[in-house]
Amino acid sequence: VQLQASGGGLVQPGGSLRLSCAASGLTFSDYTMAWFLQVSGKEREFVAAVRYRGGNTYYADSVKGRFTISRDNAKNTVYLQMNSLKPEDTAVYYCAADRWGILSSIRSSAAYDHWGQGTLVTVSS
Repeated sequence: VQLQASGGGLVQPGGSLRLSCAASGLTFSDYTMAWFLQVSGKEREFVAAVRYRGGNTYYADSVKGRFTISRDNAKNTVYLQMNSLKPEDTAVYYCAADRWGILSSIRSSAAYDHWGQGTLVTVSS
């Protein structure tokens, strides 16, 4: 299984970015997909997830109303549209895949079986 994240970069406060994560080596539509962020020296934090079938979405409170997670099962890709970015959104963003999608653990990094390499998002003027 490979997850290839892309789309990070430098953006000014209030700006937008769209992250992409292309998956291979798995039946993509069977997996719950998520984005986590990590700041140096801290644990990975949940950002957003989209379930494997119904496509229900879940968000951290800090990004609700600003970020949107979506998936394209035909392209084996999950996206994170990030709007109204703030300096505190600066982090390395990782995509992750979970075969089981258990709701009680959907926000836990321990639930995810596969991880991408991360893409750096820097929000600064």
